[in-house]
Amino acid sequence: MSLADLPRIKLAYLPTPLESLPRLSAELGGPEIWIKRDDQTGLAFGGNKTRKLEYLVAEAQEHGADLLITTGAPQSNHCRQTAAAAARLGMECHLALMGDPPPAVTGNILLDQLVGAEIHWTHGADPGPLLDATFERARQDGRHPYQIPYGGSSPTGIAGYVGAMHELSQQSQSFDVIVLASSSGGTQAGLMVGARQIGFEGRIMGISVDRPAEELGATVADLATQTADRLSLGTTFGADDVEIDDRFLGGGYAVVGDLERQAIRRFARLEGILLDPVYTGRAAGGLLRSIEDGEFDRNARILFWHTGGTPALFAFADQLV
Repeated sequence: MSLADLPRIKLAYLPTPLESLPRLSAELGGPEIWIKRDDQTGLAFGGNKTRKLEYLVAEAQEHGADLLITTGAPQSNHCRQTAAAAARLGMECHLALMGDPPPAVTGNILLDQLVGAEIHWTHGADPGPLLDATFERARQDGRHPYQIPYGGSSPTGIAGYVGAMHELSQQSQSFDVIVLASSSGGTQAGLMVGARQIGFEGRIMGISVDRPAEELGATVADLATQTADRLSLGTTFGADDVEIDDRFLGGGYAVVGDLERQAIRRFARLEGILLDPVYTGRAAGGLLRSIEDGEFDRNARILFWHTGGTPALFAFADQLV
């Protein structure tokens, strides 16, 4: 089945803008930095998951689903966009958020509630049993639930980023390196599959926000191979095809340090662009550190793929100012 044959529901504002960052590039003394604005996909403040949800929700509706179920961290951008997609299409949404309710409702949790999602807290337990119980309870109530995987990172969802690479090729192919935050691995896997399709010869470098390079690289390679198989491309991916930089894990997932704070401030004050503290702030921080350490040619053209997440800024306000 080709990408064009996959069921898809229009949710995102596409194509997202491709912009140069002249003031940031000048301050660094090169390379030339550009940004792909997937923070502007539009669905409840946008983000990369909207591209994936165009295919995931279409598949859900093909199966007769009227309720979406998924999981994520308390400030999950994936959960927020899934809940917004459900609201837009007249479906219900149940979210299994990891941990305990915070003392204040802000950021993505506020948006989850505004769009009508029903939130279930795991209280530190594995979300799997809670997801299964929620799914079964919905079935017993006569509903038709559809479970979306963590981060939307299944071959169906990843197809959104195969298409994104085709979209970029219509805007420009002249980048030496594409840099992005990588966690569940789906976005990077989709870009890799799309890159192979269009003959993109540059690097696609995922900066890990939470996992060791070997582990995340294996995940990305497996997801890319599954997606290529789903699209009948007759190609596979191995660990050597995946570039992961795990040097910037800091204190762990969602722990804000100087790397993230400085990157967020520099992008905001030099270009008026907002990054989030968990994903794009860490990835941009890693990119800036690598440039300052001389790891990129000063004449290179680098694309930073902004995967969204800015509503989480408000939940981390006390750590950013």
